[in-house]
Amino acid sequence: MNPSTVWATTFVRELAAAGLTAVSLAPGSRSTPLTLAFEAHPQIEVHLHLDERSAGFFALGMALTRNRPVALVCTSGTAVANFMPAVVEANMSQVPLLVLTADRPPELRHSGANQTIDQVKFFGDQVLWSVDVALPQETAPDVALRNLRTLAARAYALADGLRKGPVHLNFPFRKPLEPDFVGKYPVNKRPFTQVQRGQLTLTSDQISQLALLISTNPCGLIICGPRCPDGDFPTAVAALGCKTGYPIFADPISGLRFGSHVAETAVISGYETFLRHDPAWPSPQLILRFGAVPTSKWLNTYLERVQPEHRIHICENGVWADEDHRTTLFLQANATAVCKELGDRIEVSESDWWAATVVQTEKKHWQTLNAKLVTANFDGAYVADIVDLIPENTTLFMGNSLPIRHLDQFGQARAKKINVYANRGASGIDGNISTALGCHVGNGNGRLVAVVGDITFYHDLNGLLAIKQLKLKNLTIILLNNNGGGIFHRLPVAAHEPAFSRLFATPHDLNFAPVIQMYGLQHVRVSTRSDFQTALRSVLAAPQPTVIEVQTDRQTDITQLKALVVGA
Repeated sequence: MNPSTVWATTFVRELAAAGLTAVSLAPGSRSTPLTLAFEAHPQIEVHLHLDERSAGFFALGMALTRNRPVALVCTSGTAVANFMPAVVEANMSQVPLLVLTADRPPELRHSGANQTIDQVKFFGDQVLWSVDVALPQETAPDVALRNLRTLAARAYALADGLRKGPVHLNFPFRKPLEPDFVGKYPVNKRPFTQVQRGQLTLTSDQISQLALLISTNPCGLIICGPRCPDGDFPTAVAALGCKTGYPIFADPISGLRFGSHVAETAVISGYETFLRHDPAWPSPQLILRFGAVPTSKWLNTYLERVQPEHRIHICENGVWADEDHRTTLFLQANATAVCKELGDRIEVSESDWWAATVVQTEKKHWQTLNAKLVTANFDGAYVADIVDLIPENTTLFMGNSLPIRHLDQFGQARAKKINVYANRGASGIDGNISTALGCHVGNGNGRLVAVVGDITFYHDLNGLLAIKQLKLKNLTIILLNNNGGGIFHRLPVAAHEPAFSRLFATPHDLNFAPVIQMYGLQHVRVSTRSDFQTALRSVLAAPQPTVIEVQTDRQTDITQLKALVVGA
């Protein structure tokens, strides 16, 4: 067996033993040893993508839903550079990825050799760790192979650590790149090196002090931002909210806005509208935060404006998420455990008026807004329809720019379980379709609904090929087509014509139908709410992958939005 094959198969076997179950790869020659090693391993799903950028975001989506590392493989040269956007998003969103790039051997670097660039530490500070792996050797000492096996365990563990994120391993390979035989390789019975992690918990004194703070400050709020912990956390923090009387302001991708706990918990979701003005309650005494910085502009503005005595953020991985730098106490501990322990220490709050006041504002807001939404015909109204019509346990992926903001503003909290995802680390519009498809596969190919704008759709047309290649079903892409960058109409630059239309709104006048047909997808075009509701009901009942294109008007959308939120 040639050295490159030994290196690749040894490494892949150790990754699988550590827990790796999936890889997203793009074809290429120099990555042949890794590609064939993954293909030969019976415990690893192999997902092929022709476009490296799509491969990167697909892996990101899978890792986002499974919350465990997914491997990403490419050949040498500019293929590596095409991974950069997904790596940046994984770093900012704290999503575990193992980025495995094939490279030329040392003698070809800086030599003018074709398809050779400097790949060492290529991703800079955007990865948690970067290693230029040792060159495969035919007569490698035992310690070199032990190092390789340990490297796999360490890389997997670091990507999946308290602070999850991408890890980059750069593999130089000399020819021959192909193995000496074709077949399956034996599976490790156990990892060569096991890396285990305990749980960060607060001391009894710390819990007592925190419980005292909450008990002596009955007028408080719980803020659940994006990427809150999964597992038991929603149930634990909902129970804490009920016990303390603290309403929970739930970001749409916090995991708290949609689920059975909403039926018995004061989950607040209308803040993006009603916090444009001072609410009918005094400043809170204490703010308890979980997750990343909220999506909502007006919630963040409110949090910056109020003057609570205590601002407490609980985050196990220790990543700072306070752009206004007003946190008074940062606790690095397991949020679920803290919520459960606090629930055992705190008596039921007697400050019913506080929660009742906030809930009454929320209730009145939705009564007013929902009455107006009945006759509205703009992007936000379609997003409200989506939340109403999709079934329980749907994977809902929201594209960046306006879709995620519309969900934040018009997606009312409810007891229906919806699994919502978005790329809110760097918040780019690139790779959103591929990320959505990765989420679909990561969640077991249940029902996927992905909502994207036309510019976002255009940016990742290549990602649509995965639907055909992977034979994906039960998915719907809702294309909100307002012919340009609608979000820029919200900015002061919108008053600067004609430069605004040409340089910011950028109308493209594209007909997406031929492209959708090229990828073998069904296409439905609608322009009214009633037609959209009918189309969505029909599509949700069928397995065929479908794009529902909603044609709206940017200027009409912004006019209706402004009229809708006044007084709501």
